Parts: sequence; C-alpha cells; structure tokens
Amino acid sequence: MSEQQIDRRTLLKTMAAAGIAGPFAAGAAPARAAAASATAAAQADIAPFTIEVGDEALDDLRRRLAATRWPPDSPGEPWGYGTDRAYLEELIAYWRDEYDWRAHEAALNAFDHHTTEIEGQRLHFVHQRSPREGALPLLLTHGWPGTVWEMLPSVGPLADPAAHGGDAADGFHVVAPSIPGFGFSGEPLEGTDIARTAELWVALMDRLGYERFGAYGSDWGAGVTRALGAAYPDRVVGIHTPGAPPRAQRPPQTDEERDYLARAEAWSVDETGYQRIQGTKPQTLAFGLTDSPAGVAAWITEKLRSWSDCDGDVENRFSKDQILTLVSIYWHTRTIGTSVRYYYANGLGSSRPRRALSRGPVQVPQGFAQFVGIPSRTGPPRSFVEDVPDNVTHWSVFDTGGHFPAIEEPELLVGDLRRFFRTLR
Repeated sequence: MSEQQIDRRTLLKTMAAAGIAGPFAAGAAPARAAAASATAAAQADIAPFTIEVGDEALDDLRRRLAATRWPPDSPGEPWGYGTDRAYLEELIAYWRDEYDWRAHEAALNAFDHHTTEIEGQRLHFVHQRSPREGALPLLLTHGWPGTVWEMLPSVGPLADPAAHGGDAADGFHVVAPSIPGFGFSGEPLEGTDIARTAELWVALMDRLGYERFGAYGSDWGAGVTRALGAAYPDRVVGIHTPGAPPRAQRPPQTDEERDYLARAEAWSVDETGYQRIQGTKPQTLAFGLTDSPAGVAAWITEKLRSWSDCDGDVENRFSKDQILTLVSIYWHTRTIGTSVRYYYANGLGSSRPRRALSRGPVQVPQGFAQFVGIPSRTGPPRSFVEDVPDNVTHWSVFDTGGHFPAIEEPELLVGDLRRFFRTLR
C-alpha cells in the first residue's frame, strides 16, 4: 500500500484535531507518529487487487465456445437484423483458438488496481498516481458496455504526461472506479443509480484522502459526473463530459437544426430498443447472456460497432483482442447481468418513478467535447445551443470518434482534459 498517500491537508486537519502543532515544531516525534497513524487509517480499508482467472474457467470457456449453437442466419444485408452471424463466427473461432487471455490479463494488471468496501458495496478501482507531487486528482467514470476497460488507454497519459510526450505539470492522480455491478466491483445494492454512485465516489475519494478533485465520464459516467458537479460543488473543481451543452427547447429554425432533430429521432427509433429490455426486464436477459459466451459477445459487439466511429466495420476501431478483452471481463466476472441492472435502477425505458438523478444544475465549471465521427450522431449545431450557462467554460468539437472517446481517441480526449483542467488546478 505504499502508493496510497494521505494528502497534506487531511493530515494537517488530523494533526490539529490531535492537538499537534506540526512536524517541525516541538514534539515532532509525536507529529510523525500521528502522521503514520492517519495514513494507516486512511489506507486500512483499501486492498491491492490482482485480476486472476483460473485455468478451469478458461477451459470451461473453450468448451462452451466449441459447443456454440448457432441460430439461422438472417436475411438481407449483414448487420441489418443485429449482429452479423458470419462476423460472430469468425470472432468466436478467434476467441476459442487464438485469443490469449493471459497476455491481456497481464496488461490489465500493469495498472494499480485496488478494492474497498463502502456502505456494504464492494468497489474496484484503478488508482494511478502521478509522479508529480500535488497533481490534481481526476475521477474517470465509465459507461455501458464499456467498463473500466474503456478508460485504460487514457490513464497513463493523464497520470504521467512527461512519459507520453506531454508537460509534467498536466499530471493527474487518476482514479477510475468500476460502477457497482460492472466488471470487478461487487453486486450492486438495490437502488444504486447515478445519484447513489456519485455518493459512493465521494466516499471513495474521502478514503483516498482527496478533498478536491476533477471529474470526467461518458455514457452513464457522464450522468454520474454531472451529479457530482451538481451535488458537490465544495469537492469538485470542474467536470468534463462528451457531447454538447444542452440544446434549446424550441422548434427548429434552420435546415441544419431540422436535420439534427430528424437524425436524433431516427437514432432513438433504431438504436435504443436495448434500453427498453435492460430497463424493464434485466434479469430475464441475464440468464442467456451469463450462460452463453457467444450471446454476450454478440450483445456487446453490436454496440461497439453501432456506437463507434468505425464506418460499419467494427475492426476499424477495435481489434478482435480489444473486443474480446471487454467481453472476457464480463464473462469471467459474470457481471453482464448486474451491469444491465443499472438501466433498471435509473428507470430508463420504464414507467416506474425514479428519484432525481442529480440535485439541480451543475454548479462548477463545465467542459464539453463533441466527437462527431458518426454521421447520425453529430450532436446539435451551435445555433441550437442557446443561453449556455456561464459555467460552461470549454467546448471542443472533433471530427472523429464516437461513443467511447477514452479508447477511440485517447490522444484527443487527454489533450482536451489537460486544456480544460489547466485553469482549475
């Protein structure tokens, strides 16, 4: 646990409460003892974590892949009815015969993984400290179906810019947790929604000794990040999310605005059916996806293809190894079923009442980055975004990238995060 250091401000508060003047005053020995005690207390409930999948689990997976029962192929164009059978057969054969989980397990373990329990929920997180003392803590929150996997290509450059051709002054102490029910975190308690996740993240940052921090998130992580910016302005220095500021709620006035609304409506019809299933009957879905590796691969791969800047070929953006590492995380942790519960918890696609997901408007500086590489998802034109709040201090637009910017366009995202947070350090 030597990587976990209590921050100076928390230490001084602890020392003051104990009636200790400071490390260079008279009584320095008691001060050092108090410092050691405070550090130990902050770290006591945090354990290092190593990803380890047993050989028997890998053998079982190969048996299941070899015994896949294939449905009849669909008519029409490939991918027209959903995941293309020919591509999935190719992917499953690669998973069974060539994919090396052990190599990717080792790559995942190159990051600093930890676990802790907060209010009955087991949380997994990557905590990558910057070599730069006094670096700004930065909380990264993933979405679905990404898991913490989607954040990892951005973690190294954010934590250690100098090692990646950047300025050391831009370093962050990066904290990338797994939402309860996703990957290496534990099963979520009932009601673990966006607002509850934000509460857990603040408790986690308390445990790490970080009083003030920045936050970034995409997909569900963007909702968590906005909840943090709304509810904890005393803790959060600023938030950054993909997309554009909220558009004006008025009828369209230009051809560009009308085109945007037509594309948004088509996307809502064609691409959100999964939300209705995951938001209303997640457990029914969980049985099939937890039992069939081909099933979970089909469910996730279709989303990677539809939501990324891949021009219809998922491997323009994600290699088979990347796809299968994500799918394997869900498979080996048996969390695909608990991950889709997040839609149910947040009331998406359902008529059930839900509590407010954030506490009013965001109260801290906001940055936005649009990644408009998917023609049908370019976001609202600037003319449609009126009366931008004064706290929107940063808005970038990039011609490439899709729903997963931290792994699709890590260099662009990292650069944008550095620029946004540079004035907030």
